[in-house]
Amino acid sequence: MNGYERRKKKKIGQIYNVSFELFSKYGFQKVNVNEIAHEAKVSPATIYNYFGTKEQLYADTLRNWMDKQLEQYESILDSGLSFPEKAKKIMLLETKNLKMLADTFPKSASSELSGLIERYSEHKVAPFFGRFVALGKQEGYILKDLTEEMTMLYFTMFKNELARYWEEPYQDHVTRNIDQLMELFFYGLVGRAQKQEEGESKS
Repeated sequence: MNGYERRKKKKIGQIYNVSFELFSKYGFQKVNVNEIAHEAKVSPATIYNYFGTKEQLYADTLRNWMDKQLEQYESILDSGLSFPEKAKKIMLLETKNLKMLADTFPKSASSELSGLIERYSEHKVAPFFGRFVALGKQEGYILKDLTEEMTMLYFTMFKNELARYWEEPYQDHVTRNIDQLMELFFYGLVGRAQKQEEGESKS
């Protein structure tokens, strides 16, 4: 990467950071490009040259933020933690992110942005989840004959319910009880011991 490319990358990073802060704090309609340029210490022309429109900047800012979250998930999945610990950390992060998106980016700014998260999920989240399911099956935490679609449905229902309670005064309660919630996630109401006994009786 030459000097020009490094400077460009640094400027885009500054623009993303400022845009995310301002958009999440004030909303799309109340923030203008001049304000973003001033806070990012670049000219408005630079932003238009890089992004074209405020709508595209908004979309790219969201996409950049989601890329960073996905990088965290991938780092957890590739770590040396046990699969249940990986699932717990990923689910807690996803719960916080869902709540943040619902609170700060409740609606798309225009038709150009509609479906952004859906497209992102299809092209980037789905492949990651495929890796997650494959690892869970390999380590014996997910039934081998369970389809990825059904696993995704179960995971989504669970994290969506957590996200509903991810606010005061319930947030601390969820965090304190996350280990019990993960036991329910993996072993249901029957529990781990009963599952093991059933497995031993069948063998």
